[in-house]
Amino acid sequence: MKHLTQSIFLIGGMGAGKTTIGRKLAELLNYEFYDSDREIEHVTGVDIPWIFEIEGEAGFRRREHLMVKELSAKQNIILATGGGTILDPRNRELLSNNGVVIYLKTTVDHQLDRLSRDKRRPLLQVENRHEVLSDIMANREALYSEIADYTIETGAKPIANVVNDVMAAVFHS
Repeated sequence: MKHLTQSIFLIGGMGAGKTTIGRKLAELLNYEFYDSDREIEHVTGVDIPWIFEIEGEAGFRRREHLMVKELSAKQNIILATGGGTILDPRNRELLSNNGVVIYLKTTVDHQLDRLSRDKRRPLLQVENRHEVLSDIMANREALYSEIADYTIETGAKPIANVVNDVMAAVFHS
């Protein structure tokens, strides 16, 4: 296997598997793993829903940009980004310029299945999650595709298969 000399940034919607896949990739490559949302929580000492409640989405997005700026400057890491990270053009530029961007693409139905018991995501604390996820994907799909070096369909694939697909894209393309 050739040695990768840059970081891998995972983008995609909620429930696409960014954190799970990211951890496995980091383990395989002996890279440090970061989840931008968890890093924000660590630095602030509060959870994401609290930040949304107190500062609103705009406040959270400001914090998210600062975290992406810090983390994307690191070498040889795996970064799982929040689903909305790509909304900020500065984040898209940072990710594009500092590593390999992998779009983990999934369907709204798979998102609903994976997020069915999740109570931590502020944007999903609504009655009609399908409608919200569909709207979010409609607004973000082009942005994910715009900066992705590779798009990997996650669907109902086992984690190991998705990890293998990412490794094949990055190392054999």
